[in-house]
Amino acid sequence: MSLRKSPFPNCFLASIHAVGWALILPCFWSLDRFIATWKSTTLEKTVRREQECYLHPLDLFFGTVFFLILFLVTCPIAFFGFLLWAPLQCCRRPFSYHKEAKASEEETSFKSTEKTSFVFATANLCLLPDSLARFNNLGHTQRRAVAIGQRIVDGVHRPDIRIVVESPSSCGTLSPTVSMLTDVSSSVHETKPSLAGNSVENNDATAKSIDQEGSAKCNDTEEPWMDSPTIPLNSNQNSSHQDTNDQTPPALLTQVHCPEDGVHWEVSSLFPANVDVICLEEVFDKRAAQKLIDVLKPVFGHILYDVGVYACQPPCTCSTFKFFNSGLFVASRFPVLQAQYHFFPNSLGEDALAAKGLLATKLLIGKNENQQNVVGFFNCTHLHAPEGEGEVRCEQLNMVTKWIAEFQSTHRLPEEDVIFDVLCGDFNFDNCSPDDTLEQNHRIFEEYRDPCRAGPGKEKPWVIGTLLEQPTLYKGDVKSPESLQRTLGDEQVRKHYVSPPIPRAGCPLEYPENGQPWIGRRIDYILYSEKSTSKRYKTEIDKVHFISHLAGLTDHIPVSIRLCVKKDSENVDE
Repeated sequence: MSLRKSPFPNCFLASIHAVGWALILPCFWSLDRFIATWKSTTLEKTVRREQECYLHPLDLFFGTVFFLILFLVTCPIAFFGFLLWAPLQCCRRPFSYHKEAKASEEETSFKSTEKTSFVFATANLCLLPDSLARFNNLGHTQRRAVAIGQRIVDGVHRPDIRIVVESPSSCGTLSPTVSMLTDVSSSVHETKPSLAGNSVENNDATAKSIDQEGSAKCNDTEEPWMDSPTIPLNSNQNSSHQDTNDQTPPALLTQVHCPEDGVHWEVSSLFPANVDVICLEEVFDKRAAQKLIDVLKPVFGHILYDVGVYACQPPCTCSTFKFFNSGLFVASRFPVLQAQYHFFPNSLGEDALAAKGLLATKLLIGKNENQQNVVGFFNCTHLHAPEGEGEVRCEQLNMVTKWIAEFQSTHRLPEEDVIFDVLCGDFNFDNCSPDDTLEQNHRIFEEYRDPCRAGPGKEKPWVIGTLLEQPTLYKGDVKSPESLQRTLGDEQVRKHYVSPPIPRAGCPLEYPENGQPWIGRRIDYILYSEKSTSKRYKTEIDKVHFISHLAGLTDHIPVSIRLCVKKDSENVDE
């Protein structure tokens, strides 16, 4: 499918669609604010109690009246807008492609004799309309979108600092979690080889802002972490984020662990430096998606957004009406050569209102020594959410494997070198819940490798759950990147904040078993496959990150992997 900025084939249709949506938006916005008026997050409730705010009932009354009247007035206008908007979904391409004008299009030489690493990340952001996000204890979607984008940029657009130490208890590498070194020039830098669009100039890592918790306001429309002063990235921010009873030294270091399986892992309070491709889920809100693009585009020059379908699907039928897109959002440093989207036709309940599905992409990495394209396949998905419906998710996984195989069969050229094949996203099942046994044994884990998985129903002992308990999102142990980092590293503490496994109906849950560590639900996955890569290349996992950088902004723990690619000497001539 050809890639262009607009999802419509010509400007005329795009203009009509814009007019239709402009007529719908006031009604949609007023309904969203009407519901949000009645739904407060636990943080807002705590602020009102601490500051003894007595104006809330008054705000609630007048807000309800105002937004209800506005909704009723704009309903007839929205109806005419809907008559313009809905039919156009038949000719809409299921995604938009943003390409930064200054993004480098030069195809550099791919040094296949050297070991090269690629960093992939995934995160569920819960960027729903504000009223719906509040049911997940997350509010202020537009502000969160800006804060999330800025934190991602602060993490990935920085020098990749390594401090090598002599230590018998670790692999000997420590990573600074918050760039606490004031003199970066005196540090030892370890820079990975650059590919097309994969380099970041260290001297461009100027003072980026990371949100801090400031003074809370009584008005529910203000969020403490959004209106705070900023600090430079290359300074120690821990002291301003600590609770009064926190005695942790300001210069935090995260130790990189090297277990018996050889996979390095760490809990980091920053996104890894030089992330190449990032997949975000639940970016449903269009305005929030645009704010993310505005922040991320200086670092990620190629972005796929507004992924999914709307209205009745398939078109011209009386099937399920899609109110929301898939929520998938992909930002890449590499140009996107091909992209294809499929939606799941078997969604049920509230999930059927969103066009969840699979987005498969083909990325241009560079040229090899024979001046042939070096490419990679990057696939992302978001599966069915409700618990106890494993059959639906398994059927969706069947579709995912089928669609990926068809995409690669269609768009892979004989003369191209494929150096990675990655599948990531929010799978909405874990590898420890008895209720998810069906999904844990799916054949997709034969096609793709999970670096965190020891087997069906068994995680590796160093793994950490990625789903947080929503009522506790603003507790002191998890409300900042540093405090969440410490909590995730402490098994006894994190069990109070990470969601526990789901028992099978009618069966009591015994967890953990046989002295195994307490892990919790890991539903965010990054898998990789070697079956579809070129035989002359060999891939292996170098490191897994569990990232606390989005503390207080989402109810998921982002995950990233560093995938190493090197030439296979046994197949050098193939």
